[in-house]
Amino acid sequence: MGIRKFRPTTPSLRHTTLVNFEEVTTSKPEKSLLAPMKSSGGRTSSGRMTMRYTGGGHKRRYRIIDFKRENFGIEGKVLTIEYDPNRTSFIALIQFHNGEKRYIIAPQGLKVGQTIVSGKGAAPEIGNTLPMENIPLGSIIHNIELHPGRGGVIVRSAGASAQLMAKEERFVVIKLPSGEVRKILKQCLATVGSVSNPDHNLQSLGKAGRKRWMGIRPRTRPVAMNPVDHPMGGGEGRASGGHPRSRGGIKAKGQKTRTPRKASDKVIVQRRKGAIANQNNK
Repeated sequence: MGIRKFRPTTPSLRHTTLVNFEEVTTSKPEKSLLAPMKSSGGRTSSGRMTMRYTGGGHKRRYRIIDFKRENFGIEGKVLTIEYDPNRTSFIALIQFHNGEKRYIIAPQGLKVGQTIVSGKGAAPEIGNTLPMENIPLGSIIHNIELHPGRGGVIVRSAGASAQLMAKEERFVVIKLPSGEVRKILKQCLATVGSVSNPDHNLQSLGKAGRKRWMGIRPRTRPVAMNPVDHPMGGGEGRASGGHPRSRGGIKAKGQKTRTPRKASDKVIVQRRKGAIANQNNK
């Protein structure tokens, strides 16, 4: 995977860098695994705007992804690696021996023609999904379940990966991309390998129009607003003082937003990077 740069024939191309999509093998999705997506423009059914800076963008169709990987013991063959406009990672089209086709999050290094399988008896190889109690210590994993049978919910974005650190009686200990170390029930499933498209964060869109294609409208700076519109608005001239805060008045930097005595506190071994430092500064 690599980053594509452009000749500066226009001002926007001078700073544009995009993924070259050399891993993607087809541009036509599987029709049986598509679902319609309706654009709301950030408005509710009554027409009120509840989400700002949303609207427009290219029309999309949702790709139905198999996060549960519940075809246990049935081998599947990788048919294509595809681009998904709804997520940062690539997806892979799998055809199982029973004829069923499903999309999965494509791991880095998965190739067309490769065979994958899920279940307790699966080998801990790239693309295979198995309970974390059967995965060797130190393995790199993604698409991790938090509750058995509900499907993977964390570590699904481009280039993300977690590491299996230890095994205990009922739990395994994993280190997440944020740096947080937490316990998860050992019966939960995870997929071996890291997520594809690791160069996603190296992209530079180059122009505002590309952001509009993605359905994101221009954002107004709070200091340019009036006091009635934002706590940071108003003032004479280019006044920009005070503490950064949200439109609702909540401090944007340094204030804790995590609920105290949260149920998941007991399974967190070590907080994410910077969490301890924030506690000391309070």
